[in-house]
Amino acid sequence: MQHGGNIYQFAEHCGCLPEHVVDFSANINPKQAVENLNLMDVQLGPYGDPDYKALKHAISQRYPIPEGVDIEVFNGASAAIFALLRWLKPKNLVLFSPLYIEYKSIAVQLGGEITIINRWTESLVDVPFGSTLIFVNPSTPDGLLYEMSALLAQWQAADCTLIIDESFLDFCEGESVAEVIVNYPKLYLIKSLSKFYGCAGIRIGFLMAQTQAIAGLKLLEPAWKLSSLDMAYMQQALANTDFISHTRQQTITLRLLLAGVLKQCGLFAEIYQGLANFLLVRLPDDCDGYALQSLLVPARMLIRVCDNFEGLDKRYVRFAVKDEQTIKQLEQVLKPLTIADLRSVKL
Repeated sequence: MQHGGNIYQFAEHCGCLPEHVVDFSANINPKQAVENLNLMDVQLGPYGDPDYKALKHAISQRYPIPEGVDIEVFNGASAAIFALLRWLKPKNLVLFSPLYIEYKSIAVQLGGEITIINRWTESLVDVPFGSTLIFVNPSTPDGLLYEMSALLAQWQAADCTLIIDESFLDFCEGESVAEVIVNYPKLYLIKSLSKFYGCAGIRIGFLMAQTQAIAGLKLLEPAWKLSSLDMAYMQQALANTDFISHTRQQTITLRLLLAGVLKQCGLFAEIYQGLANFLLVRLPDDCDGYALQSLLVPARMLIRVCDNFEGLDKRYVRFAVKDEQTIKQLEQVLKPLTIADLRSVKL
């Protein structure tokens, strides 16, 4: 499974309906910003605005866009970064692991040299001159929040093209790099809206860069990438400004609750202290995340084994931050399990 959240495949394996799956694999906000969606004014007959003016205005109210900077919307943050890489065609791409293997996959398809730097053990600034860097902040799957100003300064000094993915930044009090784009034309910012606003089925993300760069990228983009329904939903979600502070406080509270449950069960050799809406854990060296997953099947609980993240193996598992009741349910399922139980599973 290349991505979390495939509850349909898991439900078939469990012999249950998808709505009965308890999904800890997809790090989506357990709350939604729009409770009663009003679609009365959505016009489904004509084509939508190919310039997405209303949606872009709503985004700019939530994420101020500096002068000389523009955005382009996509059906998800992954689509944004893939489109950007196809446009840039980097000859030397630097990836910081652990990270989604999808980034490496698209880079391999485009050709060119790939340099992988381990964020946990290697220098972040020793990069090839003139290379293209992809950096996720907060990182995934460990949720580490980086202070970016010093890193950006050193990468700029190396004349690098910078792709900063801030898909999880809204969940914490981190500072965006958006203002730096004004003075550095080689900086591209990626944002996901689906995760924070609790609507994985509404695939909307955007790319922010200098106006000239966005104009060049758009020449290769199709019209009408987003449906009128998707745009209407996201415009209403973005208008819910109270949702921002509420979600951040909720994430802190529930993440601490989840961390306590994971610690008390005694199954994990390490619990990483991330600041996003998920927690990464590491099982003992002779244990397997898929063994843990098999033990959770009777409870219909789906987790994210992280062996398909570049730099990680099947000892690493990620748990999404869920609501209090669901975390308590996880606690009851994990409580009776032991390391011996994990080692006894035949895969």
